[in-house]
Amino acid sequence: MVQRKLSSSSSTLPRRDVSVGYSVDPEASHMLRFQDSLPRLPVPSLASTLAKYLETVQPHLTPAEFSKTQDAVKAFETSPVSADLQKRLEARRAEPHMKSWLADWWNDVAYMAYRDPVVVFVSYFYVHLDDKRVRDPAARAARLIAAMLPFRDLVETGRLEPDTARTAPLCMASYKWLFNASRYPTKPSDTARKFDPATHNHVVLIRKNRFYEVPLVQGNKPLSVVELEHQVNRVIAKAGTQPYQFPIGALTSENRDTWADARAQIASNPANAKALECIESAAAVICLDDSKPVTREEISWACWTGDGRNRWFDKHQFIVFDNGRSGFLGEHSCMDGTPTLRLNEFMLASLAAGKVDFGAPVIRAEGLEEPKEISFELDETAKTYIAKAEENFDGLIGKHELSCKSLKYLMVKVLHYEGYGKNYIKTYRASPDAWAQLVKQLAFHKLAGRPGVCYESAQTRKYQLGRTEVIRPASNESKAWAEAMLDHNETDEHRAHLFRRAVARHLQYSAWAADGQGVDRHLFGLKKMLREDEVLPELYSDAAYSRTNHWELSTSQLSSPFLDGWGYGEVVPDGYGLSYSIGDDYIRWTITSLKQNTAALRHYLEEAATETRKMMERAAAAEAKNPGTKEKAKL
Repeated sequence: MVQRKLSSSSSTLPRRDVSVGYSVDPEASHMLRFQDSLPRLPVPSLASTLAKYLETVQPHLTPAEFSKTQDAVKAFETSPVSADLQKRLEARRAEPHMKSWLADWWNDVAYMAYRDPVVVFVSYFYVHLDDKRVRDPAARAARLIAAMLPFRDLVETGRLEPDTARTAPLCMASYKWLFNASRYPTKPSDTARKFDPATHNHVVLIRKNRFYEVPLVQGNKPLSVVELEHQVNRVIAKAGTQPYQFPIGALTSENRDTWADARAQIASNPANAKALECIESAAAVICLDDSKPVTREEISWACWTGDGRNRWFDKHQFIVFDNGRSGFLGEHSCMDGTPTLRLNEFMLASLAAGKVDFGAPVIRAEGLEEPKEISFELDETAKTYIAKAEENFDGLIGKHELSCKSLKYLMVKVLHYEGYGKNYIKTYRASPDAWAQLVKQLAFHKLAGRPGVCYESAQTRKYQLGRTEVIRPASNESKAWAEAMLDHNETDEHRAHLFRRAVARHLQYSAWAADGQGVDRHLFGLKKMLREDEVLPELYSDAAYSRTNHWELSTSQLSSPFLDGWGYGEVVPDGYGLSYSIGDDYIRWTITSLKQNTAALRHYLEEAATETRKMMERAAAAEAKNPGTKEKAKL
């Protein structure tokens, strides 16, 4: 399975104009004014990539295995094949029309050509921070829609300020896919379509597996929050109390080829084709679920998958529950997490600050048009497709459950660790992200007795059409530190010294990844340059290559004061999805797996976080007593 998770990021709320060193396109919109001056993704040098590759595979290999891999790498590096592949890749990058040598390949292999269901393998979710002032689902949905519309207007008119990373503007091309867009099931690869927001000014609400079109404007006048709430209540009433027995939304949870066949069959009826387009062209989908999740595990599961019926997984969708809780489910094929995080933060921050224009507090005198149900004419073939989709979804989700006596435990565990957060970590002048990654490595050592093959996502949006590169957190340095933590004869001073070395190593590799100088995308690109009649180099058939691309820990950080959780699925059957957020005074991990030791990993994460803190404190105390020691406890 190809790893394709979100790019690590902290809160994206603060932004500032940056233009030093970047030319401005006078014909482009404000949002896209730096696009043409963004650099192209580089092609790293072959020697640099292979040296990093050897360093990152070593912790996972025995000395004999590592020696064999060294031979394979040396043979590749000195062969004329590698030099030729490198030249081909550099030539591809230099093509005048080529904004990114990677983008088309990656979007296809990692997303559009991927045929397994998007849920649970591709989609990701956010859990909104609870707003205790709003417990009515119609009121919550209306406010979310009202808060979304100004951001939509900024994006569609091109007035949104570009994202930045320190002093550099980031690529904003993917924002095109935030609103009025949809993924489509087609063979052999899916496609995506963007609709004109001016002529498709509506949202689609789903309730009890039924779809309803709600225009956002009536008579050239936008609907107020009171009017939106009235329309949501109408939808809830129209949907009744019993779920619709043919939930067409379940088809979007199917294998992509199966869904492509089903969609073609259903859309052969012109009325159905029109109904599908009404859903797919909507500004957004709002799912009105009749459940009332309470715990972090319950609401995480509900935002991630729901029941598989009251959804349209080919689009971004907001989810509102009957107790007023809410969240977001992201369609991942055309964009990564930072744009959707910015959207959700904008909405939730605006609501929290009372900056959303609610409009007139009464319903207009002429009344509102009734929400229109989007109906389908389903023959027996279509009904069979739907029934099979429901069966397949339930089977897939069942694999994420674990029976224990008479109880079932969903394999979604949330550790909201309040022992410390970034404020405490920074007192040691440490990177919060590196600290959290080392805690994960220690926890996995406790679980499996070895380093975890770990993927951390870094964004490369400072380049044109940039998406992600891999940070490989497992290192010789992290392994040495974890082993020292588990060795009762080691001193805390020496453990702290090893910890500092591991943090420095992680920061260096993170910087390389952000600069497009990682290992994984480059090796992927070289392999893609092979012609059909050329033999696969031994480097790619060596056991170390497949082992260290088997991402048993799929990790990514998105941190925001407006989210109460977020996550995604594991990317290999025996692995874990391990999303995390680092707040001022907490670290929160959401762990997903396919019947793995999820509860045990949660326990070890908490244990490792506490042990790391105590180790650093004891080392600092020892340094205070012996200030001349070379192994200082501070970072």
